[in-house]
Amino acid sequence: METAHSSNNAARGLAGQNVAVIGAGAWGTTLALHAARQGLPVRLWARRPEFAARLAEERENSAFVPGQKFPAALSVTADPAEAVEGAAVVLWVVPSHAFRSAVRLALSHADADAVHVSASKGIEDESFATMTKILDEESAGGRPLRVGVLSGPSFAHEVAQGLPTAVTLAARDQADGLRVQSLLSAPVFRIYTSGDVLGVELGGALKNVYAVAAGICDGLNLGLNARAALITRALAEMIRLAKVLGANPMTLSGLSGAGDLILTATGELSRNRRVGLRLGAGESLEAILAGRREVAEGVKNAKSVWGLARSLEVSAPMAREVYRVLYEGKQPRQGMVDLLTRRLKNELPPDLDGGVEP
Repeated sequence: METAHSSNNAARGLAGQNVAVIGAGAWGTTLALHAARQGLPVRLWARRPEFAARLAEERENSAFVPGQKFPAALSVTADPAEAVEGAAVVLWVVPSHAFRSAVRLALSHADADAVHVSASKGIEDESFATMTKILDEESAGGRPLRVGVLSGPSFAHEVAQGLPTAVTLAARDQADGLRVQSLLSAPVFRIYTSGDVLGVELGGALKNVYAVAAGICDGLNLGLNARAALITRALAEMIRLAKVLGANPMTLSGLSGAGDLILTATGELSRNRRVGLRLGAGESLEAILAGRREVAEGVKNAKSVWGLARSLEVSAPMAREVYRVLYEGKQPRQGMVDLLTRRLKNELPPDLDGGVEP
């Protein structure tokens, strides 16, 4: 696989273009593995020096992506300047709550013409900023950045194993999108391009909250009918929020919206769904989160998504109930009862195109 991909990139004139990956969790490591398997020089940044040293020595991330040895093209560093200097593409893959601090450490060292691609899925608490907005805000002197977003239904475990996956790469500049698409696409990793950066980013951030809700539904043993209805109405909430924020509602029907929502709400590998399952089964959030190594973004983002919906006066009853279960101690079953017993209404809003419900 590695040789075939390497020669494929060489034929396209892309070999030798450095890629930096900021974040050595499961998804960051997987993207670093994937890029290196294409024959691209990759530098993977880990925040903790002792963890970076361990990865470099073992040539494997046994904590998050066990069994996948690092290709020779993949190097590891804890130095943010070393990670990004000379990189043609910088992939930002850190949890949303740590995104701004990572940007402050590394962004100023990146080349001026580097393309910055967020592969993090979340909305910053309090500010309600997306990850690309954080990049813009932290850019030195406010200089414009070449920015994109990579998102879609993609469990790290399956991508690392080389199983077929399709995702969306949205970029502000079409040429940048095509460049990254050509750089990172492979027969088992199909990348579609888009110009709707905000829509793709919102799909990846919002779906985690609704995956927690789907897990609660299954944990309460409410059945497959209920889960299908929940996922469908979750997508309606996502579309309403995206539209009010100025994104293309059709984007939420694609890979980065419906595709990612379906995967995260139903897949056995979903961290967010597992949190919901255990909540529905009666466990406390404190017990569920105790000792967890991987981040379930839906837990933290339930607060920011519900806060964002309230600030925009967008109807988001499901996000509200997830927030109340996670942060106000509401019983999961009561949350489901309150959703199901709301006043009856037409499925579509009055304007028939996904606007705000009355």
